[in-house]
Amino acid sequence: MTALLSVSDKSGIVEFAKGLLHLGYTILSTGGTLKALQENGVQALDVAEYTQSPEMFDGRVKTLHPKIHGGILYRRDNAEDRDKAEEFGIYNISLVCVNLYPFKATIKRTNDFNEIIENIDIGGPSMVRAAAKNFESVLIVTNPSDYKEVLTRLKNNQNTLEFRQGMMIRAFEHTAHYDCMIANYMNQRFNNGFGESHFISGKLVSPTRYGENPHQKGAYYEFGDFYSKTFKPLKGEISFNNLTDINSAVKIASSFGKRPCVCIVKHANPCGFALKNTPVESYIEALKCDSISAFGGVVAVNGIVDLNLAIEINKIFIEVLVAPQITSEALNLFTTKKKIKIFVCGGEYLEFPQDAQDFKHIEGGFVLQDSDSITENEVKSARCVSKTQATESQMQDLEIAYKVASLVKSNCVVYVKDSAMVAVGMGMTSRVDATKAAIRKAQEMGLNLKDCVLASEAFFPFKDSIEEAHKVGVSAIIQPGGSIRDEEVIECANTNGIALYFTGKRHFLH
Repeated sequence: MTALLSVSDKSGIVEFAKGLLHLGYTILSTGGTLKALQENGVQALDVAEYTQSPEMFDGRVKTLHPKIHGGILYRRDNAEDRDKAEEFGIYNISLVCVNLYPFKATIKRTNDFNEIIENIDIGGPSMVRAAAKNFESVLIVTNPSDYKEVLTRLKNNQNTLEFRQGMMIRAFEHTAHYDCMIANYMNQRFNNGFGESHFISGKLVSPTRYGENPHQKGAYYEFGDFYSKTFKPLKGEISFNNLTDINSAVKIASSFGKRPCVCIVKHANPCGFALKNTPVESYIEALKCDSISAFGGVVAVNGIVDLNLAIEINKIFIEVLVAPQITSEALNLFTTKKKIKIFVCGGEYLEFPQDAQDFKHIEGGFVLQDSDSITENEVKSARCVSKTQATESQMQDLEIAYKVASLVKSNCVVYVKDSAMVAVGMGMTSRVDATKAAIRKAQEMGLNLKDCVLASEAFFPFKDSIEEAHKVGVSAIIQPGGSIRDEEVIECANTNGIALYFTGKRHFLH
């Protein structure tokens, strides 16, 4: 029995090789893997010695040889194949352990194209695919996390066809992911990210009990390792819908850097937001916006959840709490609430991946675009188009309202007062309806909108929304501008003494 070991990630490879030797395998190896084995007293045969063909072209050609691929691919139940292998001295390579050059790490580390090209693996994927193709006779191993199980199965004669079939699927997934990453990178570098083909490749984190509804199957995947390493459950099992709500809540709460804000989300839209001096103050103020919708919602806290904050949260039913840190006292308090689910996300503050591109499924395909975000100086650089200018505190509220509005389903408007959202209208078919709906909800909650500010993610097509805002005392408005009736809107703002700012950038979220 022969095992071929050639890995980029050498974690655990020495112990794995020793285990294989103990089971009677002859080990073939190459380059850095061979060196690591020999330095640790593991007896291994150099592939170049076996093939009688030296490594060439700075290691570009090492394993691309008939004695390697023949040993992997020949059909063990085919007499002609067996005779040919014996004629040419081809070993029966029954186990192949390969993981690939670190292309992803390389493109994160450098923009040197020559170095990037050299980190495109050729021999590795070829061996993986060959071994996977011949899985009936060959066991392919591509992940160090599998070493222990492989050794146990080999020791206990449990290297079954079913097991090799599963490893075959993982191997093809491994090379497919690798090729997708390279193709997408090349299109990003040379075609602005929009090539003839685009590949979406994710790794399974976990199945969910079901999808959006109980009759649908569901699971969640990750592009990198954020959800498997940085996002951790402390209490409860996450659902499909929890994940989409958490995505909305954390995106908003993490948009304000290290400031201790709190965002409450229900059905992917914010129903509460505040940015006060402490997380507990922020939560109390955020809850005032719409405590009815907050029931059973998702709370994202950009700071430590301590006992005082836990006491406040525990006063109503919150389905999901997510924060960078939760104290043991706070966590212990939540044990009295059986249905609450608690997750930590980030380090000292909330962290979230910022994907460069965004896509949405449409029947038969998907639409792809660059990801949207509020630029650092977008609000500061907004143009005042009214006679009245906003005060410093109004500008702070406008920044909050505008950032939140960019992450609310269109058509939307967001009202903010004293660093807390006091009304929100979202997902409406007309902007004036969003304006009115938000006001009506605020009035039902007993909130005073006088002197609040208003943000819209797109321009106001008519002055009607400005008139409605004036009725409740809105003092300043920020919007992209760009309507053919901008002058009418500006005139209405001037007539009513409202400060009006144009950013020049729309932020639809459909």
